[in-house]
Amino acid sequence: MTKNLTVEEARRRMLAAATPGPPETTTLDHHATGRVLAEPIRAVRDQPPFDASAMDGWAIPLSDPGAAGSYRIVGESAAGRGFEAPVGSGEAVRIFTGAPVPAGCTVVIQEQAERRDDAVHIADPPSAIRTNVRPRGGDFRAGDALLEPGMRLDAWRLALAASAGRGQALVYPRPRIAILTTGEELVQPGSAEPTPTQIFESNTPALASLISSWGGTPIRLAPAKDDEAAIVASVCDLDVELIVTVGGASVGDYDLVKPALRRLGLTLAVESIALRPGKPTWFGGLSDGRRVLGLPGNPASGLVAAELFLRPLLNAWQGADAALKLEPARLAAPLPQTGPREHWMRAAREIDTQGQPIVTPYPDQDSSLVTVFARANALIRRPPGAGALAAGDLVETLRLGRL
Repeated sequence: MTKNLTVEEARRRMLAAATPGPPETTTLDHHATGRVLAEPIRAVRDQPPFDASAMDGWAIPLSDPGAAGSYRIVGESAAGRGFEAPVGSGEAVRIFTGAPVPAGCTVVIQEQAERRDDAVHIADPPSAIRTNVRPRGGDFRAGDALLEPGMRLDAWRLALAASAGRGQALVYPRPRIAILTTGEELVQPGSAEPTPTQIFESNTPALASLISSWGGTPIRLAPAKDDEAAIVASVCDLDVELIVTVGGASVGDYDLVKPALRRLGLTLAVESIALRPGKPTWFGGLSDGRRVLGLPGNPASGLVAAELFLRPLLNAWQGADAALKLEPARLAAPLPQTGPREHWMRAAREIDTQGQPIVTPYPDQDSSLVTVFARANALIRRPPGAGALAAGDLVETLRLGRL
């Protein structure tokens, strides 16, 4: 049985076909942003590697706190250039933020001290607690696992890897995803004037943007005409992990994608899904091992299906967590009972005055409306056969990656 599968069963079958490729080495700089680690990043030394001053001020011996007075200035400790000699009782070292704290010393901030020629006067007795010292290893210790395999690198994780001294790491390769749209009614934006019966093609730029943001490499193909030979010619020689087709996935006379790909050995694991919108979504493989995900041509249907299936596939190919991150929120408006298909509704999610998430479904959920998706920042999941809900009831939501 491959028709009208549940969303979970369809996703399970798709993910069974997605395994990461052999890891590759990349430099840990901005080029690594979005890559997924295939190895742990461990600290090779303590951070900070010495007791460091958290403030500009004066280093004085720990044996002296409790007695205010004047301290003879014997040197200076700056970042990258510490004071190596012992600091005796009654002596002080000028110290700056990030500089090594001399052995056996604490730090008095400069606002609590006054320099007088070759001495510094401390009016208030400093505490023996080293509140202005960042202890050696206070951030991490040598050998600590800082980043684990499966983590996606962003600016903060790159900073952590750099602070550990790593310049390279093993990451999973970016999956290559070809996007093929079909339909005589489609015109490329900015390239031609549509006839009264044509529309601008909007799925490809949207999907390419999503694939790139999810760590893949999108390959945009020229739209194929409603002709089996043209469809085969568009994809037969592509070196990709996945071919995403848009449109031509239903049962009309011009839905030719699956018949065309059967020439390349297409076998189906998913023929249709009990999903609203997105029932015609399908998935299979070609005889050469390449996978194919068929998305509906209606923009909302295609983009909902991309969130539910394409994104997990891309994560799985990169060794990342492929689970959907569902979060609870309270409804701001009532909802009627659902039908036999799982319904994913476009919605606006926000935080109310009590700091709690609330979500408002858009009243018009027509699958052709791009304006609604452009405003939405979340999807509401309604199970099949669910009863009506009142405002204030809890629902599961999936956040969309809006800037």
